[in-house]
Amino acid sequence: MIRLTTTLAPMIRMATLATVPALAAIALPAHAQDAQGKLKVGLMLPYSGTYAALGTAIENGFRLYVDEQGGKLAGREIAFFKIDDESEPAKGTENVNKLIRRDNVDVLVGSVHSGVAMAMARAARESGTLMIVPNAGADAITGPMCAPNVFRSSFSNWQPAYAMGRVAGEQEKKKKAMTITWKYAAGEEAANGFKEGFEKTGGQVIRQLTLPFPNVEFQALLTEIAAAKPDAVFAFFAGGGAVKFVKDYAAAGLNKSIPLYGPGFLTDGTLEAQGESAQGMLTTLHYADSLNTPRDRAFRLAYAKAYKMQPDVYAVQGYDAAQMLAAGLAAVNGDVGRKAELNAAIEKARIDSPRGPFTLSRAHNPVQDFYLRRVEGNENRMIGVASKALADPGRGCKL
Repeated sequence: MIRLTTTLAPMIRMATLATVPALAAIALPAHAQDAQGKLKVGLMLPYSGTYAALGTAIENGFRLYVDEQGGKLAGREIAFFKIDDESEPAKGTENVNKLIRRDNVDVLVGSVHSGVAMAMARAARESGTLMIVPNAGADAITGPMCAPNVFRSSFSNWQPAYAMGRVAGEQEKKKKAMTITWKYAAGEEAANGFKEGFEKTGGQVIRQLTLPFPNVEFQALLTEIAAAKPDAVFAFFAGGGAVKFVKDYAAAGLNKSIPLYGPGFLTDGTLEAQGESAQGMLTTLHYADSLNTPRDRAFRLAYAKAYKMQPDVYAVQGYDAAQMLAAGLAAVNGDVGRKAELNAAIEKARIDSPRGPFTLSRAHNPVQDFYLRRVEGNENRMIGVASKALADPGRGCKL
């Protein structure tokens, strides 16, 4: 209830009728006031270092969807708060708490590096802040760490790697393989996902090689691969690391005798820099450059017009993070205070993505198609579907 002081009473009596709406706004319930203000979106992404281009693409995709809605979601303008996470897990907790406690954001969007995203997910669980992961595939986020308010618009590390394992064994008829990746959560989970899929076809992973992130001195490991002579190599790298690995692999002559496979991150956003070294490579991912659907054509045209470049999977994941947020907000008329209803609406949403429609698993990970792509020029051209509506097993999730 609003009490008028002696000083204020004459002023109110003298006010014109134009003050009535202002007083009504003061008297509104807190959640109604909040619904009329700007929605605070915290973008915690890499804007420097190995993954800088990925962070920028994610933000571009997110902003594109918001712009397509007239700059508002469920009637609320968006205020962006940005932090460069530097792909540095050690700074993850401090950085995310700046967004949650200092900036009081309504939703967290991030990140690319799985170690950073794990720190974000822990903070989101503790604070109850809505979080949408637009890239990092750490299995634990939608596994043992799953939470009602934590969602993913991208993939689990297991998904594209498992799909590639099945392709290598069933379609490519390979029997012995090696894996190579950085020694961190994303790489190790991807290598294990490939191993699971490959071994289900009767294949055998004879060795799993790692090197510290973001080390790109590959020569010793390439020598080890050459000596072992496997039928295939599965590699998980992204960004600048992916560029150097693919070029070094070809420079060593290994691509002529031992096919190199990987999840699509090995070649997405990197083909121009990889050049001839990447030609003919097969990868699996939930997006490709040649889907040629009306939805994807419209998205690619809008993205190219807005940013003067072609979108990649990271842009799609940012775009779909905004779509997921919009679906939740629409169900609660923009009132983020209605957390249970907001979370439930996102969980039940069917997202009309440029990658193709997808839903969410009980653990809040996309259930989606994974495409088999071949590098042709500067395109990851789709040549088939590797796995239809592939759902991450969500091992350890207790939702």
